Amino acid sequence: MTKIGLFDSGVGGLSVLRAVARELPAYDLVYFADQKYCPYGLRPPREIRALSARITKFLIEQNCRVVVVACNTASAAALYFLRETFPDIAFIGMEPAVKPAASATRSGKIAVLATRGTLEGELFGNTRDEFAREIKVNAVYPPDWVERVERGDIDSPETFSSVRAVIQPLLDAGVDEIALGCTHYPFLAPLIEKVVDGRATILDPSDAVAKQTARVVATRGLSSSRSATQTFYTSSELASFQRVLTKLLGVSHTNVYQTLL
Repeated sequence: MTKIGLFDSGVGGLSVLRAVARELPAYDLVYFADQKYCPYGLRPPREIRALSARITKFLIEQNCRVVVVACNTASAAALYFLRETFPDIAFIGMEPAVKPAASATRSGKIAVLATRGTLEGELFGNTRDEFAREIKVNAVYPPDWVERVERGDIDSPETFSSVRAVIQPLLDAGVDEIALGCTHYPFLAPLIEKVVDGRATILDPSDAVAKQTARVVATRGLSSSRSATQTFYTSSELASFQRVLTKLLGVSHTNVYQTLL
């Protein structure tokens, strides 16, 4: 049975898996969290490409024929490389929602929240230049959000303070569209919405990626499963991964493993 693979530097891509599972509930999903090397945001592109290729080989061994690069940083550094290296595999990548934010803004001011690797990447620069030349784009790197989500710390007073410190200045500057350019950040959306309080729209690309995955699956003719499964792997500590997995997805999973590639 062919499967859909997803990977991220850590647990952030679970926000994408959640959307893909809603869109394609009858398909087997395999998720790989490369927590040993998380975060990817500060790593050079060459290293990210090597890590992404290693994970892709592992997912192919699990019989995945469609792979979602559920990581903005890895998409920016490695998506084109992966498509060239594995021509028989269909890849779906992430990119910051600059285009819809620029189209929807009324104030002419938008924000893109992402890691340094994404904000400094060619993909973000090209997208910004093509779709947001006449728009004021506030590119912001929240310094500790990835680490907080990796710990499952998504609802503490300290995390709320960190969210408010990032979001409030953007609102004060007149931003009315906020694009979440890292797959970890949707897990902080309830706190972001609390700060925003209706003054801006929050754009999470997960649903759009899930719909694109469904289109790719349809064109590839992948067969569904009578009893769809979700299997999770981490390259780091298993017990911690299981705890955070349960916290983020709201249910406990039994098919959770550690693998050292």
